[in-house]
Amino acid sequence: MAGAATPRAPRQPGTPTPEPTSCPHGELIPAVEIPAVHSDPVVIPEAVIGGVKVPSVTIPGVDIPAQRVPAQCTEVAPAPGGCLGKASIPPVEIPAVEIPPVEIPGVNVGGIKLDPVRVEGDREEARRQEGRSEPEECQVVPKDGGYVPSVYRSSVYRSSLYRPSLYRSSAYRPSACNEQNECIPEVNVPAVEVPAVDVPAVEIPSAELKAYEAGESDALEGEDSIAFSIEADVLFDFDSATIKPAAKAELKRVAREIAKKAAEDAVINVDGHTDAKGSDDHNQALSERRAQAVVDWLATEGGLDRSRLKARGYGESKPVAPNTKPDGSDDPDGRAKNRRVVVSTAT
Repeated sequence: MAGAATPRAPRQPGTPTPEPTSCPHGELIPAVEIPAVHSDPVVIPEAVIGGVKVPSVTIPGVDIPAQRVPAQCTEVAPAPGGCLGKASIPPVEIPAVEIPPVEIPGVNVGGIKLDPVRVEGDREEARRQEGRSEPEECQVVPKDGGYVPSVYRSSVYRSSLYRPSLYRSSAYRPSACNEQNECIPEVNVPAVEVPAVDVPAVEIPSAELKAYEAGESDALEGEDSIAFSIEADVLFDFDSATIKPAAKAELKRVAREIAKKAAEDAVINVDGHTDAKGSDDHNQALSERRAQAVVDWLATEGGLDRSRLKARGYGESKPVAPNTKPDGSDDPDGRAKNRRVVVSTAT
């Protein structure tokens, strides 16, 4: 029995989610860096006009921290052979940003009158693009065998996201002098600009599993994958996970084809499936034992590298044919189609 998993410490509120550096089931969407923006404060020096002190004033600078649109992953979820996994692109958001207003104070002293100068700031709210997904698509084997139609999963597309640039114009107050030649210096607060941000569009291409003629061991070939669906009744006796001697010729054929067509170092998935008779727990356990039995045979007698073989059980959750007839009565032929083991890999 496997040891108990070490419980994870709960994530503290406000803790950022770690960014991915690789994507096991999809493509990495690179992060978008938004640089910091800085402008220095402007100091208006002290002056004495007509014997009255005009105090020094510091107009604050602008410091907008760097922002980041984090890296993300597209995902094409693992799926049994004969199925195209769910494809999804997560949502994305460009955070809000603001340039504050600025004001140069006025002066009215000793015969000098200068009005205050104010320049309004600028703000852009957060921009968000919702995620997109397409569901899992599986081929359905007809009750009486024969032609199995192709299935198609549409492309998934998240359009680009754009936040325009922000700009606060410069603020200027001219110098001024009185009759005694006492002067207030000019003040110039430079303009501030935050550059635009563009998050590129993301696409997961469409995918298709071609139609085929169902037989004892069905080859399901996609553009970059191959799978063999073997009826469980060929491999096992009722409620058993022991491979029958008569099944070995078929398994050898599958092993040869996998060895010939599989991509180098590609994982070879072996998926067990049952019909809907019996409890969910029983069927799940039986599907796992049967998948493992095929893995063991392919490794010991089929010549495939055990480190590349992965057993998975789906129980009755992925039927390819109805388990019952339209009137609700039992459908033995449909259930026979659902009892299967699928061996699949990338080509």
